[in-house]
Amino acid sequence: MKEKIIDKYEEGVTSTYKSKDTEEWLDRYFNRQIGYLWALFFKKLHVSPNAVTIMSMVLGVAAGIMFYYTDLVHNIIGVLLLMWANFYDSADGQLARMTGKSTQWGRLLDGFAGDVWFFAIYLAIVLRLWNQPIPFTHSRWGILILIIAFFSGYVCHAKQCQLADYYRTIHMYFAFGKDGDNFDNSRDQRRKLRNIPRKGNFFFRLGLFFYGNYTHSQESMTPYFQDLMAIIVNERHGQIPPQFRLDFRKESKPMMKYANFLTFNMRAILLYICCIGNFPWVYFVCEIVVFSIVAYCLRNRHEKLCSHTAMLLKEGYYDDDAKLI
Repeated sequence: MKEKIIDKYEEGVTSTYKSKDTEEWLDRYFNRQIGYLWALFFKKLHVSPNAVTIMSMVLGVAAGIMFYYTDLVHNIIGVLLLMWANFYDSADGQLARMTGKSTQWGRLLDGFAGDVWFFAIYLAIVLRLWNQPIPFTHSRWGILILIIAFFSGYVCHAKQCQLADYYRTIHMYFAFGKDGDNFDNSRDQRRKLRNIPRKGNFFFRLGLFFYGNYTHSQESMTPYFQDLMAIIVNERHGQIPPQFRLDFRKESKPMMKYANFLTFNMRAILLYICCIGNFPWVYFVCEIVVFSIVAYCLRNRHEKLCSHTAMLLKEGYYDDDAKLI
């Protein structure tokens, strides 16, 4: 009986995954497990996924406030609050898939939530360090830490996460078909924005505007993938050979660990260590240097894959359902 309950629980958790290929081990064995329990709880209370997302924003901002302080107690509270926010971030998507209430507005809100968390955290770290001395000098951080935080967050963090999210979506699109995930493009988002009445839709239109910019940024960073998609859409009318899907998945799957490195979990662990150790400036350095190197290598490798597979498609390699050499 106990084994059946455990198996049913595990089956329920697995059913809320977007894809096993793209789920991180920490999510599979920790975050998704706890998030699923929250999703079941909110389902029982008839709480909407969007309400859970908003609660995660509140928790994320509260975590950021705690990271302003230099003492251990406040920082540990900040860690716990950010973990809680992340559980809710898992729960809202799981709840949406569980109840069939997944909407574009929900996806927009969910994507915005992470930005709210990190804006609060970055601002808190800037204020925390502003009057502190720069290590090994007699000068204070002052405006320098604001410039570093802006570059780290807007230029590095944002682009890295956009790229990682795009590559995971691409992987699910080719491996499992369009129904496996929402594969959006900037043209569709602009079209939706034009067709939605202005009256009474201010926030939704604003979300679509920023989401359109988000998808456009992803597209601008991946020119060879855009060439590949152009061949599929214009020359093959959206038809993707089954063997192409298998081969693309085989080559893309090993890259998912690098895409996952660029997402929340690794950043959060680094943030916890740096804030508790009272050297939060190291977080920015790692984001600018280490994460940027990983993102560059991932992008270079993925673009080569797209260039190669686009060439094979154009040459008719898959017309007879041949296998990739």
